[in-house]
Amino acid sequence: MIERAQNLLIDADDTLWENNIYYERVIREVLALLEKTGADASRFRAVLDETERQRIPFSGYGTVNFTRSLVDTFRRFLPANADPVLPEKVEQLSLAILRHPVEIFPEVPETLEYLSGRHMLYLVTKGDLQEQERKISDSNLRGYFLGVEILAEKNSQAYSMLLERLRLNPIRTWMIGNSPRSDINPALAAGMSAVFIPHEHTWTLENEESMSHPGLIELHAFSDLRRRF
Repeated sequence: MIERAQNLLIDADDTLWENNIYYERVIREVLALLEKTGADASRFRAVLDETERQRIPFSGYGTVNFTRSLVDTFRRFLPANADPVLPEKVEQLSLAILRHPVEIFPEVPETLEYLSGRHMLYLVTKGDLQEQERKISDSNLRGYFLGVEILAEKNSQAYSMLLERLRLNPIRTWMIGNSPRSDINPALAAGMSAVFIPHEHTWTLENEESMSHPGLIELHAFSDLRRRF
């Protein structure tokens, strides 16, 4: 167990609460709609992923931007003789994610309470500002953190700037999250240590091979942090 106080930067979506499963459910529903029209939807997911990948650098993350990519992709596959109201139905299905209640993972509040008594906690997430602020507020977890950071992107440069702004020593700072692409690899590249907590349904675009690094720990569940910190 690490006894000396550490700076723990903790991801939110799919680390503290469910997130990507809602998008996956909508995608399955949209695929079902598309298949009913007789369209060949075999490449729908690959095209959707590529559409998002190209749109994100200009439009950012969040449900609204996901919805735009989803509707655009849906239109590309929709037969000319299909019901013209279907794209609007897809849009409504997707935007309903914004109204979904926050589902916090088991033992998250208890673990944060324990950790906050021993270490300095910062919530570090990325995405649409209003959407992330709404989820953080609804989670009732803000009180465990010394600060909340909502970044436009998580990369090594963003982490280095964050460390400098918060005056955190990277040697005593850990990034904790489920995404190799956003939480683990760039944090390690910025000189921090990291805790990888895999999620079965991590977003496809967040998956990449984790760096081999002496400062990397992998845990099964968020509650396991109590054993290490």
